[in-house]
Amino acid sequence: MPLISNQRLKLKSIPPLHADVEALMRFALTFDGYEHCGSFEACAEVANSRKHSTLSDLRTCLYFEQRRWHHFGDTPDDAALAYWRELIGKIRAKVQAGEKA
Repeated sequence: MPLISNQRLKLKSIPPLHADVEALMRFALTFDGYEHCGSFEACAEVANSRKHSTLSDLRTCLYFEQRRWHHFGDTPDDAALAYWRELIGKIRAKVQAGEKA
């Protein structure tokens, strides 16, 4: 998937809350949390603390969760999918509000 910067992110680019797992995974990969945070460790810190302050924080969390499950070699369980959908909802709200950070 090509990367989409926060500045170019539009509501139509964000999957709906009821989207299938593959759509959520594809969207997660439109942001590179490792690059944004500067390292795997910094990305993991944001994601594991579930920091949701900014659009970038939310996208970092979603990115890291996608990578986590990819490395597990499994599809996300119900609890993980609920969290992913929560992140998608918050990302949609930030974009709708015009937040670009």
